Amino acid sequence: MSTPTKQFYQVQAEKVVKAFEKRKIKAYYCATKEEGIQKVLELIPKESSVSWGGSMTLQELQLPQKLHQGSYHLLDRSLAKSPEEIEKMYHDALSCDYYLMSSNAITLDGKLVNIDGTGNRIAALIYGPKNVIVIAGMNKIVTDEAAALLRVRNQAAPINAFRLQQNTPCTVMGQCGDCLSEDCICGHTLITRMSRIPYRIKVVLIGESLGY
Repeated sequence: MSTPTKQFYQVQAEKVVKAFEKRKIKAYYCATKEEGIQKVLELIPKESSVSWGGSMTLQELQLPQKLHQGSYHLLDRSLAKSPEEIEKMYHDALSCDYYLMSSNAITLDGKLVNIDGTGNRIAALIYGPKNVIVIAGMNKIVTDEAAALLRVRNQAAPINAFRLQQNTPCTVMGQCGDCLSEDCICGHTLITRMSRIPYRIKVVLIGESLGY
């Protein structure tokens, strides 16, 4: 049944999908989680090499588990047995066929805004994997770059700092302290405004609230 929220998401998504197209980013809108999962799996051919960045959205959709059930060559860092093996997977992921991630925020005019700690996730978004699939709930949509950075610094990052049990000012104050602490997870800020390789980046928007 269509709710006011679903109707709003539908109208907003149509605008964002068109904005992405102008930026040579292929975008899709799926009204439900189930449709979103199906779309992501449709985009990945069997026997492809696949990896993904840390993402609560992917976890909520159980995409890693579903990929393990399919015929793919997976680089899953959760199976790594040492820091050295994790580091190798970070590097190997840059040459995979498909890299999956979410986005911390997405603007109405079709920009992806992300802040990373180590930088492996945004490195893959920028260069390396043949295809990048960004999966995001409509709760990540904001008006512009300024709103996106506010969202990431004062909502997504503090919650992730709590999740990762990091000792940062934002876990004490409840907002960004613009810190340089050892536990800081905000080392790199990336705004993706277009795909130089047309449609290398694909975005699957889902009409639900997902991730932080």
